[in-house]
Amino acid sequence: MGHGVPVEAALPGMVLAPILAEHLPRQLDARAREHVRSVEGDGACQYLQRLAALHTSLVQAAASSDRYELRRAAEIGQHLLWDAAGLLQTQDTRSASAEPIARERLMAQLADQAAQSLKRTHTEDGSANADQPGWHERPLGPYPPGFKQTARPATRCTPGLSPLKGFHPMPQTQPDHAGRAADVYLLFAHEPYYLGPGAQEINTTLVAAASLLHPRVRQPDGAQIHDRLTQGRHPGEIVPLATLTHELGGGADWPTVGDWESVTTDLLQLVRDGECDALSLGLPEIPRALICTGPHSHVRAFDAVADEFIAYGPAERAAVLAEVDTFLAPLTAEQALWPGDGLLPPLTRHP
Repeated sequence: MGHGVPVEAALPGMVLAPILAEHLPRQLDARAREHVRSVEGDGACQYLQRLAALHTSLVQAAASSDRYELRRAAEIGQHLLWDAAGLLQTQDTRSASAEPIARERLMAQLADQAAQSLKRTHTEDGSANADQPGWHERPLGPYPPGFKQTARPATRCTPGLSPLKGFHPMPQTQPDHAGRAADVYLLFAHEPYYLGPGAQEINTTLVAAASLLHPRVRQPDGAQIHDRLTQGRHPGEIVPLATLTHELGGGADWPTVGDWESVTTDLLQLVRDGECDALSLGLPEIPRALICTGPHSHVRAFDAVADEFIAYGPAERAAVLAEVDTFLAPLTAEQALWPGDGLLPPLTRHP
């Protein structure tokens, strides 16, 4: 009132101020939540950072071109980010794993399509090279070191850095008396990690089945998964974890076998500590998605240019496993993967 505000205006304000101070912040927070989504937790934040990095490439591509499909891809990416943040507000990345994987896969596909579209534009202008090859024409790497030098007198190759000797067929060993095939391998995807700054992402790991019997792996879960993994397989067969899930009733029977999440976490730590040999891979998004699905499942990827979905199925999945095998075979032609020391005995099967 000292500044000339009329009394009839100042007095109601003075009376309402305590009420506004109590209720107005909640009203403003509720309004803000309509336009802002907050996500907490290391796993959720890392996931959104990967999505945001992919979306940044979409926005940059749209800003550098007037093509409709690039602007549309950026819009779709924005909706994917918003939906993913909303999903992670109520669920963590583990309990909602399928939906975040699908969103990240679609975002990566959009980013790849945008890069291809820009390259085609430059090619049409005569200022760029030929288009990049598709995922099935690219190498599965470059591959980070998957083999660790140990005290044993063994020579280990580093995929992608040491010259490979060419494809060698796997030795045809016989199954043991319990019907278990020898030289079977477990292939599983996991959260990406890096060996150092600027290093290739590692997102998939292959180990010898016998590594499941390592004492540092959760037991008896590891031994039970080993028994299931090696029964009725061909010598040298690469078995994705998703194949076991498919065979176990789509995952419904996992509780009767073991805790696969704890076992694979222990295996990955074993590999990183150099306690067993492994083939560490940086798979592109579509091959990685294919080995994360069952043998008869399909992966759908959105083609922003054609505005349609492309389906990849069992044939493409088999091609990914065959390509992994071509990298594995030369490394195991002279010496098998070291599963680690002090292994537990496999389960005994009674006739």
